Amino acid sequence: MLKRKQSSRVEAQPVTDFGPDESLSDNADILWINKPWVHSLLRICAIISVISVCMNTPMTFEHYPPLQYVTFTLDTLLMFLYTAEMIAKMHIRGIVKGDSSYVKDRWCVFDGFMVFCLWVSLVLQVFEIADIVDQMSPWGMLRIPRPLIMIRAFRIYFRFELPRTRITNILKRSGEQIWSVSIFLLFFLLLYGILGVQMFGTFTFHCVVNDTKPGNVTWNSLAIPDTHCSPELEEGYQCPPGFKCMDLEDLGLSRQELGYSGFNEIGTSIFTVYEAASQEGWVFLMYRAIDSFPRWRSYFYFITLIFFLAWLVKNVFIAVIIETFAEIRVQFQQMWGSRSSTTSTATTQMFHEDPAGGWQLVAVDVNKPQGRAPACLQQMMRSSVFHMFILSMVTVDVIVAASNYHKGESFRRQYDEFYLAEVAFTVLFDLEALLKIWCLGFTGYISSSLHKFELLLVIGTTLHVYPDLYHSQFTYFQVLRVVRLIKISPALEDFVYKIFGPGKKLGSLVVFTASLLIVMSAISLQMFCFVEELDRFTTFPRAFMSMFQILTQEGWVDVMDQTLNAVGHMWAPVVAIYFILYHLFATLILLSLFVAVILDNLELDEDLKKLKQLKQSEANADTKEKLPLRLRIFEKFPNRPQMVKISKLPSDFTVPKIRESFMKQFIDRQQQDTCCLLRSLPSASSSTCDHSKRSAIEDNKYIDQKLRKSVFSIRARNLLEKETAVTKILSTFSSFTSLPVYKRNMKLSLINSKERACTRQRMLSGSFEGQPAKERSILSVQHHIRQERRSLRHGSNSQRISRGKSLETLTQDHSNTVRYRNAQREDSEIKMIQEKKEQAEMKRKVQEEELRENHPYFDKPLFIVGREHRFRNFCRVVVRARFNASKTDPVTGAVKNTKYHQLYDLLGLVTYLDWVMIIVTICSCISMMFESPFRRVMHAPTLQIAEYVFVIFMSIELNLKIMADGLFFTPTAVIRDFGGVMDIFIYLVSLIFLCWMPQNVPAESGAQLLMVLRCLRPLRIFKLVPQMRKVVRELFSGFKEIFLVSILLLTLMLVFASFGVQLFAGKLAKCNDPNIIRREDCNGIFRINVSVSKNLNLKLRPGEKKPGFWVPRVWANPRNFNFDNVGNAMLALFEVLSLKGWVEVRDVIIHRVGPMHGIYIHVFVFLGCMIGLTLFVGVVIANFNENKGTALLTVDQRRWEDLKSRLKIAQPLHLPPRPDNDGFRAKMYDITQHPFFKRTIALLVLAQSVLLSVKWDVEDPVTVPLATMSVVFTFIFVLEVTMKIIAMSPAGFWQSRRNRYDLLVTSLGVVWVVLHFALLNAYTYMMGACVIVFRFFSICGKHVTLKMLLLTVVVSMYKSFFIIVGMFLLLLCYAFAGVVLFGTVKYGENINRHANFSSAGKAITVLFRIVTGEDWNKIMHDCMVQPPFCTPDEFTYWATDCGNYAGALMYFCSFYVIIAYIMLNLLVAIIVENFSLFYSTEEDQLLSYNDLRHFQIIWNMVDDKREGVIPTFRVKFLLRLLRGRLEVDLDKDKLLFKHMCYEMERLHNGGDVTFHDVLSMLSYRSVDIRKSLQLEELLAREQLEYTIEEEVAKQTIRMWLKKCLKRIRAKQQQSCSIIHSLRESQQQELSRFLNPPSIETTQPSEDMNANSQDNNMQPETSSQQQLLSPTLSDRGGSRQDAADAGKPQRKFGQWRLPSAPKPISHSVSSVNLRFGGRTTMKSVVCKMNPMTDAASCGSEVKKWWTRQLTVESDESGDDLLDI
Repeated sequence: MLKRKQSSRVEAQPVTDFGPDESLSDNADILWINKPWVHSLLRICAIISVISVCMNTPMTFEHYPPLQYVTFTLDTLLMFLYTAEMIAKMHIRGIVKGDSSYVKDRWCVFDGFMVFCLWVSLVLQVFEIADIVDQMSPWGMLRIPRPLIMIRAFRIYFRFELPRTRITNILKRSGEQIWSVSIFLLFFLLLYGILGVQMFGTFTFHCVVNDTKPGNVTWNSLAIPDTHCSPELEEGYQCPPGFKCMDLEDLGLSRQELGYSGFNEIGTSIFTVYEAASQEGWVFLMYRAIDSFPRWRSYFYFITLIFFLAWLVKNVFIAVIIETFAEIRVQFQQMWGSRSSTTSTATTQMFHEDPAGGWQLVAVDVNKPQGRAPACLQQMMRSSVFHMFILSMVTVDVIVAASNYHKGESFRRQYDEFYLAEVAFTVLFDLEALLKIWCLGFTGYISSSLHKFELLLVIGTTLHVYPDLYHSQFTYFQVLRVVRLIKISPALEDFVYKIFGPGKKLGSLVVFTASLLIVMSAISLQMFCFVEELDRFTTFPRAFMSMFQILTQEGWVDVMDQTLNAVGHMWAPVVAIYFILYHLFATLILLSLFVAVILDNLELDEDLKKLKQLKQSEANADTKEKLPLRLRIFEKFPNRPQMVKISKLPSDFTVPKIRESFMKQFIDRQQQDTCCLLRSLPSASSSTCDHSKRSAIEDNKYIDQKLRKSVFSIRARNLLEKETAVTKILSTFSSFTSLPVYKRNMKLSLINSKERACTRQRMLSGSFEGQPAKERSILSVQHHIRQERRSLRHGSNSQRISRGKSLETLTQDHSNTVRYRNAQREDSEIKMIQEKKEQAEMKRKVQEEELRENHPYFDKPLFIVGREHRFRNFCRVVVRARFNASKTDPVTGAVKNTKYHQLYDLLGLVTYLDWVMIIVTICSCISMMFESPFRRVMHAPTLQIAEYVFVIFMSIELNLKIMADGLFFTPTAVIRDFGGVMDIFIYLVSLIFLCWMPQNVPAESGAQLLMVLRCLRPLRIFKLVPQMRKVVRELFSGFKEIFLVSILLLTLMLVFASFGVQLFAGKLAKCNDPNIIRREDCNGIFRINVSVSKNLNLKLRPGEKKPGFWVPRVWANPRNFNFDNVGNAMLALFEVLSLKGWVEVRDVIIHRVGPMHGIYIHVFVFLGCMIGLTLFVGVVIANFNENKGTALLTVDQRRWEDLKSRLKIAQPLHLPPRPDNDGFRAKMYDITQHPFFKRTIALLVLAQSVLLSVKWDVEDPVTVPLATMSVVFTFIFVLEVTMKIIAMSPAGFWQSRRNRYDLLVTSLGVVWVVLHFALLNAYTYMMGACVIVFRFFSICGKHVTLKMLLLTVVVSMYKSFFIIVGMFLLLLCYAFAGVVLFGTVKYGENINRHANFSSAGKAITVLFRIVTGEDWNKIMHDCMVQPPFCTPDEFTYWATDCGNYAGALMYFCSFYVIIAYIMLNLLVAIIVENFSLFYSTEEDQLLSYNDLRHFQIIWNMVDDKREGVIPTFRVKFLLRLLRGRLEVDLDKDKLLFKHMCYEMERLHNGGDVTFHDVLSMLSYRSVDIRKSLQLEELLAREQLEYTIEEEVAKQTIRMWLKKCLKRIRAKQQQSCSIIHSLRESQQQELSRFLNPPSIETTQPSEDMNANSQDNNMQPETSSQQQLLSPTLSDRGGSRQDAADAGKPQRKFGQWRLPSAPKPISHSVSSVNLRFGGRTTMKSVVCKMNPMTDAASCGSEVKKWWTRQLTVESDESGDDLLDI
């Protein structure tokens, strides 16, 4: 039954089917079409069709002729099958008619198109078999669409358990974001394409021999290697003697021969820019530009191109995919499965029927032994000792397998010691498996996935030890035993499960990637298989390797260039677009999907984030409580407090010693009392008053401290404040105690009426739960949510439970009770954590004070200088002196913003001493930049000056800091963290080197090591700048996860390295002469050809030979790698893991071992590239988010952080208002603000930018008309600026930064026009191009998407500034070390005149190249050169040209891992963070862009002077003007309005408020702070709001009491005047009233009722009128008296006239008092008697207010408002 319920619940969910509709109507003749096996058969046939088209190539048929007929037979069968299916569906659905006809279904149309392509392919193959059509003809391209039939095999999975509209919206949004980012990428490609055309132009000048003639350029005419040159003598590279710099295009070479890379025109330039942005081959383009043009131009262009395009813009794609995948993950969580724990429980629960007939859950042990083994063996098998023994044996087996190496060709490998050890381990693990099967039973054994894996290894390794299968593909099973070692570390096991546990997502992505590779390989195969002289796409394996190579980006430019050269100049653009689109999708979108999946696996569930936040806060509190170990060491010594002896006290007894601290405290207190006594002598009264005030203050402080220590201190303190405030308010009105009884009754009735009015108003506004409320703004909604939460917390709902409630009401009360308990628990947890932090800080301070008192050497620098010594105080002043330019208002205490506050903040970033050391360190680093192996500091006195200055200044700095803060055993010691240790280390290294200054430094000696350590000097900046220390923390705080990823990658490398050693050891060695096969024949010499150029595509002429030279034959391994031992194999695989050099490894393995072994390297690259490297990206991003606190943020908290960051960037609109009249300016304003006008200007900007498609050269005749057209565009833009100035006025136009930029560019354009027609030279053309480029940037401001994405990049640059600086400092340290280690290494394959370590500048360029991964492994191998291939020297390292093998290995590998794997991924993390900030949708935002825009417009209306600040009293008008979601309904949310106004007054002390101040207040009021704010911010905000509510309530009470007292006094005066007139003029009538006659009228008159109603309603109206004042600071309402009763009064924008007061007559007839028979004059007089019990009246009022304030409900705020 339970299973049926669960299945029905799952089936009830909405399912969206994007797959084909396979449920057709049931007809007798087509029943087979609905069979499930038919659908499965058709999917299998789709895969067979793809296999058939992959075999259908001319080269495949040439090698395997029978395959031509096999493919024809398969295609024929598939054709009939799919044609039958198509006919059946047409018969059932109908072809055209009907809603579900064949042509109206998208999948049916796709199937029909595939059938058509199958028919075309079959007919074409018939013609090819009949030799009617040549197999190498382009007709084979008709088979290109056939591989798309693979979609039929997987489209059945396009079914999601979500509504179609939601999935459609997600896909639409993702598509729009990817399209927007693609446009953004295209913008930068166009920008750098234009810059490349104008800065460089063509790269056609080469060095050729002097006798080269036009049309006769051959390989032998070029320099070796081919070198670009500059025709100008002052720039670029100059050809050596015997060569001249010539333009090869003028010498007759075609465009195809010159290559397609360059900056000839805009199309080729964009193509070249994209190649460079892929970080593949960009450095060779830069070297060509350096040789052809000025060096600074090349460095600036290519380094900025890599930084912006490769590191910033392209990583935005990762941000898009991560954001999109995060949304899809939330929606598809149920489909992919939820996360579970790594360890499954050993028990499960099942339903069993108990004897009483009921059902109960019974725990069943699923791991209970079910085998037949004895109990002792079962206990042994389940013991931890057995498991540790097995894991230790696995470790030994791994070590033995890793120790294998190549012993030579003559050694018999089948029977060596490694084979015998493998047999022994195999037998051991076989026995382990048999024991477990015997103990658990076979069913119980295979129920565990771990046991299944072990059984697979047992079977595979058992087959592997068979001699014929040893060192075969079964070696994989042996090396996979290392995976079992993951069980050793629980942290590693949890991490692996977190990454790979939910394998459905990662597995689906792997399958999708493999399918994409197969489909694209098949398409490329059919596209290029007929192209001659192109062997990359002749067969499917070659096509697959080529497309896989493009996916990994290694050498993808070579694949594309070879294909472009083969297809010819006509089809080259189409082919280039094809490869670029595939590369763009594969490298930017597909790899980003892997990063998104890994980040999703690392993401915590929402319900665990807040729990971890609380745990983290508790952990922080625990860590703050403990002192560092260097301070706790004093606790090990006995206490020796400072004692003093009182020697001048006469006494008969011996006076003991007293603690010095106690005596100081007593003396200080006595001095204070004496001073107080002296001050009190002049005036006794004042002293008494002061003493009472001080005692009251001390008492209040004491009570407050006591209350803070309790758990419910906040509530008690609030109650105390309430009672104190009420007492103070009542005591100020002393006249209130003299009120008569009837006035007291009147006041009490007034209070009751106000309470009823408050309740009625809340019912009308819908604040009671269950009452229907109108739709409110987000401010109102959040305000009432907080009011409801407070009422739940105080338990007001529980007090309202009464009898006779319905079931719904009781259910609602129960839910309220649950919410109340949850809120109470959250409050208690927050308060406990807060108190724990306070107690931890207090305990820490107490511990320090105890140590300071009991240990005399505590906090004494070097145990010598006293704690309060003058010299130490002086050192403290020097060390801690800091620039502070913040000016505070003497009245309000607020910090004033100065004009240059950003510069002042920068100056105040560190102390003066640190600023001096930063400057000294920078100067010292600049001095080190001039050092080289040929200009050493030991022999250059000018360089030694900076060395002496650095050591002297650092000595002074360290001495000052040690004297001020101590060295180690003080609270603020210099060596209190790693930064202090690094400072001391750098100082000692510098001091030793300065004192030693060795004259001869041998290579690989201690002196050279000292010089390398001296290169760590730039790291001092990390310690001196606080933000740089933060970068270091971000870099190393996630060391645990990075370490785990490194272990996983090392495990992967170890597995493949062991396998590679056993398969390829000794097999990769071959003769360097390709014509020699056997080793015995590898002797003598042969001629080897030299590769002259990679860019030129020259063909050898008849009888011509390529340049070459004679070399000896050598039988050796490849130069850069081998698999003879595990060490070399690990190094080779590490290089492959960086995706550099793996193509060379693949080609060597395929050529020397066999084609099938190429699978080995492809599998490793796929795992390393798709999973390994993306693991680094994901872990670094996750650690970055965790360090910033965003990893543990919930969705609401993340949106709140994004909102705060977005509001910081928001600025007031700089658009002036439209002119009031409809004159000329108004029309101009309408024209300039029309969207059509803006689009037209944007198109004109693009049109002017197109003019830079070719280089503006003075000698080119095309340049003149292009410049003339640019002049016309310039005048158009001048007209645009003029129209805007007229429409907005000059002052209004100048307010916008965009307008200022347009004015600047237009002014430069006008200046250029004048200079152009005056001079007409190269400089004016350059200036005109610069003006057009500057105007091209204005496109971003005119397009919303480009603007937001550009803001993402700009903010990313701003936030990553210190990360970039840190990267540069690391790069500088490595550059200095590289000069010392490899400054004189001989030139090799990649160490040449462009790339070397001869100076620090060149070393920086080489290291920047290594950061991008451009052939870094080849540079490393060049620096490893050893004798006999170099000349060593025993005395000095600068006299040798040899490298350093161990130094190069550590140097390059550490640099590449730190920079490429960690630092660059921090940039990715910042971009992802900022992208989510700027590019979130409306439903994801707490305040949408429309809300911000509306607020900006309203702000402009209030801030008429456009100063960015407004007075506080104007805030009320701004709040009244807000509409939409930020609107405040003054009829319903008067209290919220008051709170908001008072918040602005309180925070800014009645001064000016800025745009961001008001916006920040609105943002806090528009969110649920309980969900969106973090712990610390939540506590501060709740305290602020509570204080605001209390102050508003107090002021409301005070105003109400003043008003009531004023009216009471007025009425008392009126009553007294009436009584006086009655006594004097109507004495007779008064005596008649004392003896009342009988009167017929027994009811009170209407006039009396009216008067009584007027008298009752008058205080209410007055009080409401007072409370309806705009703000609390507006005292106009409180000053209003009876004289203003006739004046019109405004109530929140509505004018109303109060009813005029009725005149009061002094005669008895005008009073018109009528009494009934029971009414006596005595009672009337008693009621009018002013002599009443005033004290009782005051006490009753006080009791009433006390009762209202002590009620555990938050409705008092509403009561206070409505009183």
